[in-house]
Amino acid sequence: MLKFVILLSAVACALGAVIPDGMVPELDGRIVGGAATTINSFPWQISLQRSGSHSCGGSIYNSKIIVTAAHCLQSVSASSLKVRAGSTYWNSGGVLISVAAFKNHEGYNPSTKVNDIAVIRLSSALTMSSTIKTIGLASSNPANGAAASVSGWGTTSVGGSIPSQLRYVDVKIVSRTNCASSTYGYGSQIKASMICAYTVGKDSCQGDSGGPLVSGGQLVGVVSWGYGCAYTNYPGVYASVADLRSWVVNAANSV
Repeated sequence: MLKFVILLSAVACALGAVIPDGMVPELDGRIVGGAATTINSFPWQISLQRSGSHSCGGSIYNSKIIVTAAHCLQSVSASSLKVRAGSTYWNSGGVLISVAAFKNHEGYNPSTKVNDIAVIRLSSALTMSSTIKTIGLASSNPANGAAASVSGWGTTSVGGSIPSQLRYVDVKIVSRTNCASSTYGYGSQIKASMICAYTVGKDSCQGDSGGPLVSGGQLVGVVSWGYGCAYTNYPGVYASVADLRSWVVNAANSV
């Protein structure tokens, strides 16, 4: 249910990298180094809630479909899930709607985090407004260095508590090729279905998982995993919406 934060010490040999003590690759999203905001600035953002508590983020694709991360929906039933939309706060305001069904990418691999994307069908349709809006799916990945933003109710530090108010952070896109290069620490762990984003001291973190990475007004990524949060030379890793776009479109029609 969280942006994967993986213990780096456990994978240091495989990566051929020196891993700082205590670093963990996480399926746990949180905003680190960001600022408080309101839902008016990110009206596509939702809070995915499990048994009454914020669990993950997500993005409004249409009035009944939410895009989120597959790892947010492991070992969970639709009946225990609800979505809050249209509110700056995950625990109040807006509308709270039950989840009718969800579908994870059939190729999702919890070990490698490949294809970490899913769609949720709501039990009733959202009414669009200034605080509830859809966001389009990117058809191509942004250029390396492109400006982007990520939002959510994730923790503001590793192991911290989640804020009640929505937060966001501005980051820069790191292309898949660059993210897998020796410039950064991931190497071959960066796969074809992934894209990265990085700014020193800024990142998504636990609780941001499944939430939106937006560039050029389009959804370009879904918060997936990373080593710790905002660790130097370890960008946040996201499911690439452009590479998984056809799956989302088809799944949205069949879930």
